[in-house]
Amino acid sequence: MLTLRPALLLFLLTWGGAAAAAEPRLEEFRPRLERVLQETVAPLARDPAVVTAIRRQNEAHAGLSDTAVLDLDKRWRAEVQAGSGALVRSLLEAPVSKLLKERQAGSLGLIAEAFVMDARGLNVGQTNITSDYFQADEAKWQKTYAAGPAATLIDAIAFDESAGTYVSQVSMCIVDPDTGRPIGAITVAVDLAKI
Repeated sequence: MLTLRPALLLFLLTWGGAAAAAEPRLEEFRPRLERVLQETVAPLARDPAVVTAIRRQNEAHAGLSDTAVLDLDKRWRAEVQAGSGALVRSLLEAPVSKLLKERQAGSLGLIAEAFVMDARGLNVGQTNITSDYFQADEAKWQKTYAAGPAATLIDAIAFDESAGTYVSQVSMCIVDPDTGRPIGAITVAVDLAKI
């Protein structure tokens, strides 16, 4: 017998039973996701603790070669596979990660995951362990940080196995308030059953 998690069952019932069993379409959710981007993600992107954490990491990583960046990503992936490690722990325990986790806890399930990236595409803080540490090869960084100060991205809907529900990642460029220049990016996975 098939059993559904409560959030997924509510999602399917809300969107019309059998018709909702098909993957939801992004256009149906775009206005609500844009609202989440402006009301939830943008305030996080402007938070002084987020900006300070990115500035510090940008300074610390300024001299890293491309090879060193990829080595950090390899180390991260090995630690994730092992279940823990110093790099993973340092990020999960960082003050900016604690802030993101607090916002996630206060979102009533809306935020399935959140993470912040620096100017090299490396994670600065996060709510959950990501599969990789280097994000600059993905749209969430390329279409935000690399695209300029006003750039945002509402990504395709995908089924999140661990959460048992559909999510869309919404991302935006993070700008230094003193210079108006991009310094990083933020991505928030939004649980569609909660919007």
